[in-house]
Amino acid sequence: MRDFIIITLVFLIFYFTPFDNATISESVLNGFRMLNEYARQHVLLCLVPAFFIAGTITVLLKKEAILKLLGPDTKRIVSYPIAAVSGAVLAVCSCTILPLFGGIYKKGAGVGPATTFLFAGPAINIAAIFLTARVLGWDLGLARMIATITAAIMIGLIMELVFQEKGAGGFVTSSENDNNAVKGVIFFLLQLIFLVVSGLKINRTIKTSTMGVLGISVLGMALFGFEKSQTKSWLEETWDFAKKILPYLFVGVFLAGVITKLLPENIVVTLLGKNNVFSSLVASVIGALMYFATLTEVPIVQALTQLGMAKGPTLSLLMAGNTLSLPSMIVITKLLGKKKAFTYFGLVVAFSTLFGFLYGIL
Repeated sequence: MRDFIIITLVFLIFYFTPFDNATISESVLNGFRMLNEYARQHVLLCLVPAFFIAGTITVLLKKEAILKLLGPDTKRIVSYPIAAVSGAVLAVCSCTILPLFGGIYKKGAGVGPATTFLFAGPAINIAAIFLTARVLGWDLGLARMIATITAAIMIGLIMELVFQEKGAGGFVTSSENDNNAVKGVIFFLLQLIFLVVSGLKINRTIKTSTMGVLGISVLGMALFGFEKSQTKSWLEETWDFAKKILPYLFVGVFLAGVITKLLPENIVVTLLGKNNVFSSLVASVIGALMYFATLTEVPIVQALTQLGMAKGPTLSLLMAGNTLSLPSMIVITKLLGKKKAFTYFGLVVAFSTLFGFLYGIL
C-alpha cells in the first residue's frame, strides 16, 4: 500500500504536469542534490549521534525510568506534557527524530506519549521557534509553539484511545544497581549535549573544542565505564537502528527531491492563497509530503508568503512540514506498522489543517 501510494503520486505529477526532457533531468538531479546535501549536513553530526542516543535509551537506561515518565500506565498529566516539550532543546528534523522515537517506543513508552514526542520534537525546537518569530513575526512564532504543543497532546491522546495499550509488566524492579543507572544517565546526557551543540550557530573554535571534549568523554565511558557486554549491546542496538532507517531514509529523500522540483509553484501558490479550510488542508498535505531540513522551512515559507500564501496555510505548512515528510513517513510505517502509522499521518494532517484554519480567521 505504501509503495502504491508513492508510485501513484509520482505518476500523477508526471501525467498532469507539462515538462520536457530537461525538466525531467533537472528533477532527477535535484533528487541527487538533496540526497548529497542531506548526507553532508545531517548524517554525521545529526543522525549518527541520534542513532547512538537511541541505542543508549534501549540498552543502558533503566526501563522503569522511561515508563515512569512516558509509559502507558503513567498519569496523562505527567507523560503528555513531558513528551510534548522534551524535544524543545533538540535542533532535529522530522527524520533525525526517528531513531530517538524508535528508542523510546521500543523501550516501552505508550503509543500516545511516544507519538506526542514524535510530533512535537522536530517542530518546537528552540532554534526553529526563534527563527520563525524573527523572520515571519512573533505572533506566528508563538502560534506555532502553542498549536504544536496542543496538537501533539491531542494526537497522542487519540492514538492512545484508538490503540489501547496495557502497561508493560515485569519491569517494576531492575537488576541494575544505582551506580550503573547513574552512569547510564550521564552517558545519555553527554551524547544529548553533543547533539545539541552540533546544531548551534556559535564560534567554530568553541563549538569544535566542546564537541571534541564531549566525544572523547563518550568514547572513554563506552570503553571503560561499562561492562563489555553492555557496550557490545549498545553498539549492536545502534547499528540495528541505522540499518533499519538509513536505506529507507535515503530513498525517501531522493524521491522528495524529485517531487519537490516537479510541483508547479504557481499552482501551489494559488492553492495556498486563502484563509480557509481547503487552503490549510492543501498546505498540510504538501508539508506532510515534502522534506524540510532543520530550519530550512522558514526561508521557504517566507518566499511563499511573499508570493501570496495566506497566514493560515503558513501555520499548517510549518506544523505538518516539520513533523512529517515522505522519507519519515516511510520509516514511521516500518516502526509502527501500517494501521498505527496511517492513523498518525491522518491526525497530523487533520490537526495541522484545524489549527491553521483557526489561526487564519483570527
